[in-house]
Amino acid sequence: MRSIKLFWIVLLLVVGAWNGVALADKAAATIEGPLNAAKGSEVTLKVTVTHSSNSAAHHTEWLKVTANNKEVARWNYTSGERPDGAVFTKEVKVKVLETTEVKAEASCNVHGSKGPSTLKISVKE
Repeated sequence: MRSIKLFWIVLLLVVGAWNGVALADKAAATIEGPLNAAKGSEVTLKVTVTHSSNSAAHHTEWLKVTANNKEVARWNYTSGERPDGAVFTKEVKVKVLETTEVKAEASCNVHGSKGPSTLKISVKE
């Protein structure tokens, strides 16, 4: 009888842990900004990071922004120097000389990244 109770306790712990992993999320970043800009102009982009946690053990580890595959901004975080919250925003300025593809990506220190989000800015002549 004791081994049956032990079996059920272990099973509940395993299922509970599995559900915790299944409910955990990866960090995600979204970009807001203009779809068109005059050639040579500087545009301001708003990058929003969404993550489920902001604790010393589980937080956004980094956020990076690239324009035409060149890194234009990066923030690295540690357990002691974390973002302001589980959801936070950063502003980035990008000079548009040609059609520009901007990518933003954030990563969780435990679960990783949902992948980059992309914004394409076309040049108005």
